[in-house]
Amino acid sequence: MILSDRDIKKVIKSGELTFLPKLKADQIGPASIDLKLNPEFKVFKTNQQSLLDPRKGLPDKFMQTITMKHGEKFILHPKDFILASTDEYLKVPNDLVLRVEGKSTLARMGILVHTAGFVDPGFEGTLTLEISNQSNLAVALYPYMYICQIAVEYLSSPAEIPYNKRKKSLYSKSAGPVEAKTKNLF
Repeated sequence: MILSDRDIKKVIKSGELTFLPKLKADQIGPASIDLKLNPEFKVFKTNQQSLLDPRKGLPDKFMQTITMKHGEKFILHPKDFILASTDEYLKVPNDLVLRVEGKSTLARMGILVHTAGFVDPGFEGTLTLEISNQSNLAVALYPYMYICQIAVEYLSSPAEIPYNKRKKSLYSKSAGPVEAKTKNLF
């Protein structure tokens, strides 16, 4: 069951679901929470890599980090792909999951925001966002703009082995956009 604004406020007030920095009141919608874009972006070094092969492992430093200042724009060109993250660092309790969706206004400009769509119970960190421009025009992205929204759902019971206790978990306590790790694909 997806939580309403009333219930989202309750789980935040109780300290079950936490955000740093703390959310502003206008970030909570009727059934979701709006999250902001962190100023750090990662882009592929296409001048140095022509193939990423998960079976062979990923090369060191196959992405370049670009950090924007507040108010500066990052231009995402048509068909480009970047990694970014939410500005908010969050802790998900063992009885909740989050579903991540892009903002409809950005989608209507061709910007797709994805993060594997699902945040496990027990996850802690910023959310890495996979962002692509599917339009035929460049689109400006700005640090701290609203970039995605999350829906909050209760599990039928708390997870027996939450993300932070699972040996296969690769992205716990992440901060900023995190590059792919292929260790658990095969």
